[in-house]
Amino acid sequence: MRLPPHILVVNGIKVRRPVFLLGAPHSGADLLGRALKRSPGFHVTMGRACVAHVVYAFARKPSIGESSGAVRVLRDALAESWQVLPGSCGECAGPCREAGGVTASGPCVAPGTVTRFGDATPDLIYSATVLLRAFPDARFVQLIRDGRDVVADMLGDPACLAWFKPAMLSEHTEFPNAFLGVNRDEHVDKWKGMPAAGKSALRWRSAVRLSAALRRDLPEGQLLTLRYEDLVGRPAQTVAALTEFLGTRVSKVALYGRRPAEPGSWRARLRPADLTLVEKVAKEELTRLGYLRS
Repeated sequence: MRLPPHILVVNGIKVRRPVFLLGAPHSGADLLGRALKRSPGFHVTMGRACVAHVVYAFARKPSIGESSGAVRVLRDALAESWQVLPGSCGECAGPCREAGGVTASGPCVAPGTVTRFGDATPDLIYSATVLLRAFPDARFVQLIRDGRDVVADMLGDPACLAWFKPAMLSEHTEFPNAFLGVNRDEHVDKWKGMPAAGKSALRWRSAVRLSAALRRDLPEGQLLTLRYEDLVGRPAQTVAALTEFLGTRVSKVALYGRRPAEPGSWRARLRPADLTLVEKVAKEELTRLGYLRS
């Protein structure tokens, strides 16, 4: 007999069709999360510690995500993150507080106004399959961006660079490891000696491959793929597509007044040696996505 679907209730509200924003680092999930966070009825969290700890545990050791308890652990973490309490926003990371316009100690939303939940925690893409098992009716929005621009941003982000320390690959590291972009343990020494630009390109390449797998596996009604270039250059059209996909109004006001990196800024930001390495590592994906001519 098939078991009934799990019903998660947060603050007295049933969690239905939660929205998860996925993508490689610096692909625009934070910008889209900002728009959703300021949309009527949405309660979107970004990088709460209770969720981030689970996400990175799954990312570093993929077999944990395949275990029978993974669904419960991730569902519980999100339930904790979505709780609306007097001091809950004080536990949020700075970007989440800024995106929600939080200026005081109170929560960013009123419990009585929430009808939809979402999460835009960085690197959530590595938990996508667990999220689907935890929330079979979930909606996924994935962001794609030119890998060269992604690498340029990653090289200026200490949080991203911290993952590239050789100590991140221990004797307990599992392969293939999508989070680091390392497919086999015999590639470890090569990875350790690779410049940060190459490691960044491996992470982008791996995330793009996961995005392609999701496009193959998920029905059209559950997955929407957007491009960072459209989000920045055509915000009104992008938000209109997102509104139609989610079946609820999404605010585009939050996308204006921001100064995100312009598409193609890698030309002025990447050193020639780094650019050559990135295009070598990720040539196939850059070409397939139309960022690099074949």
